[in-house]
Amino acid sequence: MEIRPHRIIKRRKTKKINVGKVSVGGDSTISVQSMTNTITSDVSSTVKQILSLEEAGADIVRVSCPDEPSTKSLKNIVKEVNVPIVADIHFHHKRALEAAKMGASCLRINPGNIGDNERIIEVIKAAKDYNCSIRIGVNAGSLDKSLLEKYKEPCPEALVESAQYNIKLMEDNDFFNFKISVKSSDVFLAIKAYEKLSNVTDYPLHLGITEAGSLFAGSIKSSIGIGQLLMQGIGDTIRVSLSADPVEEVKAGYEILKSLHIRSRGVQIISCPSCSRQAFPVIDTVKVLEKKLSHIKKPITLSIIGCVVNGPGEAAQTEIGLTGGGQGNNLLYLSGIPHTKVASNSIIDKVVELVENKIKEKNN
Repeated sequence: MEIRPHRIIKRRKTKKINVGKVSVGGDSTISVQSMTNTITSDVSSTVKQILSLEEAGADIVRVSCPDEPSTKSLKNIVKEVNVPIVADIHFHHKRALEAAKMGASCLRINPGNIGDNERIIEVIKAAKDYNCSIRIGVNAGSLDKSLLEKYKEPCPEALVESAQYNIKLMEDNDFFNFKISVKSSDVFLAIKAYEKLSNVTDYPLHLGITEAGSLFAGSIKSSIGIGQLLMQGIGDTIRVSLSADPVEEVKAGYEILKSLHIRSRGVQIISCPSCSRQAFPVIDTVKVLEKKLSHIKKPITLSIIGCVVNGPGEAAQTEIGLTGGGQGNNLLYLSGIPHTKVASNSIIDKVVELVENKIKEKNN
């Protein structure tokens, strides 16, 4: 038995574009992105990290292209990976031209630092010539000087005006395969900017709270910002920006989507915080199970509850459930039905066995 959503989120209708083989917008699945932190010209290290992101479930991966050796390396990188690669371009528009030629699936340009219209038009031409999409990446930390002079400080109106200006520039040059982001490290500013933008355009939106912080703090901050927008039906692709291993960004992205019943991957563990009623060490058990079940990719729900207060109720809502019982007589459930008793020292092995058996059933 799987958890049923209490509320169906109605996504706002957007245009569908293609980022390589991944569609974004329209009725496409909300995709999860991350970004490498290796030196891009170090091809082996960059490929290794991209493959680890693929394994974690990343749909799209962005790489920084600050110099010519980086863009030239894209030719070899794209041959070794499966996900579409987004070239992250700042300041030097020629890097975008090179990245398109070398096989990037998307060019991320920042209107605040890419240069004048003529440079952007050159980037648009390269995107057309090499079948790339573009992300208009507006950022509160690098707004165009004219907008800062007009609004005095970064604000939702400034971010949206920048986005709209560049949307028109794309359309005037007959280019429509693009998505937009209006990111800020301030949750309130970002949310308001995305809300305003979604009311004036139907191009797909890439969501994120930029420079969100460490794994712990950044995940919480991103969950609030990205989650609130997704609950309104806003957003077609997401990235959780963390000062951490990029794989953690992908994990956090999926946790946000899981929490909103939008998309599920791997084992979703529902567990209690534990108290003196627990019949087994809940916290340690969950930590070990997360590691032992991290290889699972198919969605499956698992409840680990330390006592009978909420255990049976949670077990009724998950595919596999465990409720703590007195004298080590813990009870395992399958789809809400009591299955077998298990001693506390056998919980890990038994739960792993049941999960893996359930996955085999799903694969058959």
